Amino acid sequence: MARVDAIGVVVSDLERAVGFYRLLGLEFPDKLDADGHGHVEAPMPGGMRLMLDTEEVVRSFAPDWTPPSGGQRTTLAFLCDSPEEVDRLYQELVAAGGEAYREPWDAFWGQRYAEVKDPDGNVVDLFAPLG
Repeated sequence: MARVDAIGVVVSDLERAVGFYRLLGLEFPDKLDADGHGHVEAPMPGGMRLMLDTEEVVRSFAPDWTPPSGGQRTTLAFLCDSPEEVDRLYQELVAAGGEAYREPWDAFWGQRYAEVKDPDGNVVDLFAPLG
């Protein structure tokens, strides 16, 4: 039976992307891309992995690949410990080069929510339960 094992994100600058996702608590190897293949992985809770691959790597097996345009098809959502952490992390990510997308707000569904774009334009959601 097939099971979800990893989430892959295509990036233009591996080092910049790793720096962004490290701010979200993901732990990548200290020596990036040790094999020179444009690929790194970070373990996630539950045994999942986040894989980052450069555009060059993707084009090595899918030569006609082009970045999506006009919006995203997926987001990564990160649960924060508190509404205050959502606000703090949002500011930290933007200050570190992430693109402000949707500033923190109290969502009607009972969460503090914010969205930041990573260095490649992928939307990252930050959220925490209110109260």
